[in-house]
Amino acid sequence: MTAREGDGGVRLAPVTYLPGATPVDQEPVRWAIPLESAGGDEGTSAPLDGADAEDGASSADDAEEALTRRLRRSALSEREARSFLTQRGIDSTVADATVELLTRRGWIDDAVLAEQLLYAGTSRKGQGRRAIAQTLSARGIARDVADAALASLPDDDDDRALEYARSKAHGLRSYDLDTAMRRLIGQLSRRGYSGSVASNAARTALAEQRSSGGVQFR
Repeated sequence: MTAREGDGGVRLAPVTYLPGATPVDQEPVRWAIPLESAGGDEGTSAPLDGADAEDGASSADDAEEALTRRLRRSALSEREARSFLTQRGIDSTVADATVELLTRRGWIDDAVLAEQLLYAGTSRKGQGRRAIAQTLSARGIARDVADAALASLPDDDDDRALEYARSKAHGLRSYDLDTAMRRLIGQLSRRGYSGSVASNAARTALAEQRSSGGVQFR
């Protein structure tokens, strides 16, 4: 599935989920993890001798199994995947090799994860560009990958802020206008909209409510 531009924004192609790769929060997923680990992957480490070979294989297999099981629940960035393994006592060298292996398989892909987070931020959470950028950084997405994802985002913070403000204005009908403005601006600011964008969106949404006769603020 690839991102497609149209209708003034970013649209995502239909998604098909395979068994064992259940999506979380209905975010788009562009890779599928099979129920059983695939064998014979290129680039696996060279065999060792004797007990070292047995111990090394066991450790690598355990790391791969644990990380694959974790990825079936939700996507991880490369940084998150490494942290997941090292927190479980996996040697850093084995952790790096395991993350590299699953990245080659396409099961870990920071660019795809960035696209997921972009979709969730704009389509489900009503977030502004700043909040989405903070989310990408917090998830360990590399700066260049994050910048590329954000570059695909239309410059429509004003429109998205107003859409969000309209969705919340009705719930503020029990407050006087000044209080409703403060609360709505606060909600918009927490979603990453700048002060001017939040203020304009809140003012417009509340004015629309008053002029429609649907809500009269005290």
